[in-house]
Amino acid sequence: MAVAFHLKAAPPVAPRYNVAPTQPVATVVATAEQPEPHFHLLQWGLIPSWAKDPTIGSRLINARAETVSEKPSFRAAFKRRRCLVLADGFYEWQRQGDRQPKQPHYIFLKDHQPFAFAGLWEHWHDPISGGELQTCTILTTDPNELMEPIHNRMPVILPPEDYAAWLDPSYYQPQTLQAMLRPYEAEAMERYPVSKVVNKPQHDTPACIEPLARDSELG
Repeated sequence: MAVAFHLKAAPPVAPRYNVAPTQPVATVVATAEQPEPHFHLLQWGLIPSWAKDPTIGSRLINARAETVSEKPSFRAAFKRRRCLVLADGFYEWQRQGDRQPKQPHYIFLKDHQPFAFAGLWEHWHDPISGGELQTCTILTTDPNELMEPIHNRMPVILPPEDYAAWLDPSYYQPQTLQAMLRPYEAEAMERYPVSKVVNKPQHDTPACIEPLARDSELG
């Protein structure tokens, strides 16, 4: 991980195969106090600093790239608290028709290398307990040709050459940043259907990413 994302150090992280909203995710952040990009665990589901309670976080796991600079929940983080959310694959669910359960697909890069989603992060102070949560969201954009048959959105995957500007808390050129939030190259990605076992967050094993046999759940 340290090599892939140009970090001086990164703690060992146990493999995850099914990360659910409100759980910790591996990220890279940079701050004015610590400008060198560094590894950080953040809770998935952004809680704006002005929120009265943390329940809003479960509804803010994604942010639309087209409106991120305008929405009250995200615009402050878009200016100064951008992050990389680290992964080597993700899931998306395809509609199967009326009253049919959605079919999960596993999506990854053809070279099987880890990659980074464009993310935002935020501090939230609990007004009752005084505790603090640090949370994040993943930006989404229009789907590429690989994703379009299964969903009308896809997460923004940043190329490595965009990491430095995206992370820099002192850099804010909205048009340049918005231009980074584009669909990833479809030719560099692959996907296949997987078992619906992934629908339950408690299932977090390599079985989640095993290709689905064509004669099983697909019928």
